[in-house]
Amino acid sequence: RKMSSTQDLDYPQILFQYTNGFLVSKTMFTACELGVFDLLLESEGPLPSNAIAQCLGTSTCGMERLLDACVGLKLLAVEMKSEGAFYRNTELSNLYLTKASPKSQYHNLMYYSKTIYLCWHYLTDAVRDGKNQYERAFGVSSKDLFEALYRSKEEMIQFMYGLNAIWSICGRDVIAAFDLSPFTGIYDLGVKGGAGGLAQECISLYPNSTVTIYDLPKVVQVAKECFVAPEERRITFHEGDFFTDPIPEADLYIVARVLHDWADDKCMQLLAKVHKACKTGGGVLLVETLLNEDKTGPLETQLYSINMLVQAEGKERTPTQYSTFLTAAGFREIQVKKTGKLYDAILGRK
Repeated sequence: RKMSSTQDLDYPQILFQYTNGFLVSKTMFTACELGVFDLLLESEGPLPSNAIAQCLGTSTCGMERLLDACVGLKLLAVEMKSEGAFYRNTELSNLYLTKASPKSQYHNLMYYSKTIYLCWHYLTDAVRDGKNQYERAFGVSSKDLFEALYRSKEEMIQFMYGLNAIWSICGRDVIAAFDLSPFTGIYDLGVKGGAGGLAQECISLYPNSTVTIYDLPKVVQVAKECFVAPEERRITFHEGDFFTDPIPEADLYIVARVLHDWADDKCMQLLAKVHKACKTGGGVLLVETLLNEDKTGPLETQLYSINMLVQAEGKERTPTQYSTFLTAAGFREIQVKKTGKLYDAILGRK
């Protein structure tokens, strides 16, 4: 079939947009890392490129090009005066890219820039090998997923800040997806980042509930030090590895962004343990980004599934795949709720 000229003209634009995708990401990451958005938030007004460069210790020519690209990305606004160009943050940057904002995604972006970005350099190898690329990217063994994810305490803290930042945007939606008020004793099962973001949403929405964060000892210690206030008595901690250690009895188990890390057999192993520990009448809440059943998207979820290939052992899945896991583990009355945000919720009852 002959394409119209209008349709034909769209293809190069789409191609260039996709080709330049990583240039866009790295521009934003770099501006965050250098502190551009923080400086402009703290300044009393718009600043010229040479002043920004001087404050941040960069070259003027390099900074000017970075700022102009951020203007093109709608991360900065520019005003032309007789003295030259003056730059200021847009609302998007003030809200999400400055460290001081309650909804800041700064740490999440730094994890993308310094860890995920490097792993994706080896995507071709990951597709060929069918396994994650930590060993190629960082020279560390990938046998222990936790050790591969956290090469230092600083990287662990960065990841946990980033995870909490995601829950500041999506957390309330997944916790409010179902009525969880019947479940008063809740365990939040984590394996790499129990920083307390979802726990905070739980006790905020359900005043009669208590939440125990179950995570690896290293993660629990950092969460206590950096993320959960000591006076928050309705959040407690349990140190352990839920694959090898017992899971205590509870009314509800939250399993958020965990199953996508693991192959099918590990998912089944964990859900079977959760079902055995769960009180009769209790349940499990899965929080994941869900693929469409017909393989048409969402694009973000499809890309995250590739990220699980280069970074972990698992993949993103469809509602049917997760429901099948839950049914096989013994859960019933399975409900799926699309939130309209990045993460969705699946509830199974015992």
